[in-house]
Amino acid sequence: MAAATTEEGTAKKFWDKFSKESILTLYTPFVVSLASGNLKVDAFGHYVAQDVQFYKCFAQAYELAEDCADDDDAKVSIVGLRKRVLKELKHHDSFVQEWGLDLSKETTPNPATTKYTNFVLATASGKVEGVKGPGELATPFEKTKVAAYTLSAIAPSMRLNVFLGKELMDFNGDQHPYKKWIDKYSSEAYQAAMLLTEDVLDKLSVSLTGEELDTMQKLYHQALKLEMEFFLSLPVDQQTVLPLSKHHISTEHRLTIFSDYDLTCTVVDSSAILAEIAIVTARKSDQSQPESQNQPESQSQIARMSSADLRSTCEVLEREYTEEYERCIENMLTNQKAEEFDYEGLKTALEQLSEFERRANKKVIELNVLKGLNLEDIKRAGERLILHDGCMSFFQSITNNQHLNVNVHVLSYCWCADLIRSSFSSGGIPTMNVHANEFLYENSLSTGEIIKTIETPIDKLQAFTNILKNSDESDKTNLTIYIGDSVGDLLCLLEADIGIVIASSSSLQKIATHFGVSFVPLFSALIKKQKEHVEGSAFGWKGLSGVLYTVSSWAEVHSFIIGS
Repeated sequence: MAAATTEEGTAKKFWDKFSKESILTLYTPFVVSLASGNLKVDAFGHYVAQDVQFYKCFAQAYELAEDCADDDDAKVSIVGLRKRVLKELKHHDSFVQEWGLDLSKETTPNPATTKYTNFVLATASGKVEGVKGPGELATPFEKTKVAAYTLSAIAPSMRLNVFLGKELMDFNGDQHPYKKWIDKYSSEAYQAAMLLTEDVLDKLSVSLTGEELDTMQKLYHQALKLEMEFFLSLPVDQQTVLPLSKHHISTEHRLTIFSDYDLTCTVVDSSAILAEIAIVTARKSDQSQPESQNQPESQSQIARMSSADLRSTCEVLEREYTEEYERCIENMLTNQKAEEFDYEGLKTALEQLSEFERRANKKVIELNVLKGLNLEDIKRAGERLILHDGCMSFFQSITNNQHLNVNVHVLSYCWCADLIRSSFSSGGIPTMNVHANEFLYENSLSTGEIIKTIETPIDKLQAFTNILKNSDESDKTNLTIYIGDSVGDLLCLLEADIGIVIASSSSLQKIATHFGVSFVPLFSALIKKQKEHVEGSAFGWKGLSGVLYTVSSWAEVHSFIIGS
């Protein structure tokens, strides 16, 4: 029961909230090289030497926290944690002997190490905004607060080590040169120490105010960021598979990134957003009908159905679309499952889906569902659209990177490209290349007609191909990346040199697997490439391999392409 309570405690909530930093740490050259087993021993020795600095710092911080803790049980627990740290320092000697490391030249902490250890010791000394100095902590409550803050600065390091150890377990064969390191941090003993640290932190935080808990959260997040910066700073004197941008020479290479929009970038499908704008607009029209009913249409508003009728129509269209879409997917699965990657078979099957998508759009136009939407309302909705965490920051980073020769294109079924352009403009990317359908307007009001550009998987593939064909940099080596999440993205995902599937739909998994497509976690693929790499050669990526790479967040995409 205690373990379950700890998992739901304050420390675990902080960890869950700031999980992005753990992903960024995983996708660092040092960790990927370590996991692959080909990290040079000197680089590992530098890490071990820095780790010693961390343990010394933690031992000192625990001593200060023990003095501050008012609760006897907490004091005993903190003493236990300090003893364990001191024991770990002794264990480092056996590591050094096993790997034949010479740490005599590694006595000085690097800047990232110093930055984190200074932060921990400053926190343990009460040097936190709004906290009195060490000599001024008069009451037990004030001292307990400092103890809680101190553990907030240490706990993320232990949780991160467990996370890395467990993530690397799958690559930890008997012959792995750093097996002992992975075993240590993935062990039940180390996890128990981590949970004890978090348990003490949770108990110390019980009496804190909301403002003080906010301070704890900030300290926890800062510690996690400093840990990530530490792993990123570790020197790796060898070629590494990531970040991808590291291999990019702008005068010789071109990087072309394609991305889907609906649900790949957005939390909610754009069709639902546009339908809601239409219903809200119709509701306003209902209310103003008595004043405008005697005016000519050109002087009032474009004629449209009532808001109630419109909502009912949208619900029917959505239900019919979902039912027919599922039937199409099932029909595509009736043929015998491919024993190997069958691109042409997949393409033929997706032509059936294309016919369905065109019929669905035709029905939307015929029913005038999208009639009378104001362009300014659409733009405002675009500005407020919620994108997945890390999505906008990735596109901001990639488009503003002066060292990359990169083109970015968004390919989407979205009915209204203005919605997409507005969402990216609000994020400071007004020139995003958007390839989607367009509304036809009269006096800034949509007529209900759609200028159809991309309705189907085949249309997306055609747009993808045309963009590459029309590039004016044919003299440069081009690397293409496509990021998507649905069946409509499949052909482009497979044609690209690197197809990245982010939080994919179940239908994509079913269809792709049926036609022999393999899914590999991107992190696993990077470790495999790093492991097989021959120094001096290039890391090759090839389209139409039948392999797609899966990620769970935009943080992984960002770390892989640009770096942490």
